[in-house]
Amino acid sequence: MNKRVSQRKFGRETDQRKAFLKSLANNLILKEKIVTTEARAKELRPLVEKLITKGAKDDFITARYLVARLSKAAAAKVRKDLGQRYAERKGGYLRIIKIFSQRHDGAKEAIIEFVK
Repeated sequence: MNKRVSQRKFGRETDQRKAFLKSLANNLILKEKIVTTEARAKELRPLVEKLITKGAKDDFITARYLVARLSKAAAAKVRKDLGQRYAERKGGYLRIIKIFSQRHDGAKEAIIEFVK
């Protein structure tokens, strides 16, 4: 019976999936542009956009919230750089550009990057 699960599982258990998405989010924030599969990009975008929205408000509570969900370097970049860059913007900080599949398994690839 279909229970309308709202997120992708990626063939991983819950703790593995959370660590996997945390790693993707850290890499995206630090590098500002990554190439990954389309499904991973679609799952990553809402997660990172919520963190950027939180990072626009630079206070102690936000800092603790970000460090709990990202590495220290990525959390600092969100607070100091990305939060200030997108402070005036209401949302839509990331774009997903679909590219043709080059992998051995035929998975659709995409570029996920920050909007300038």
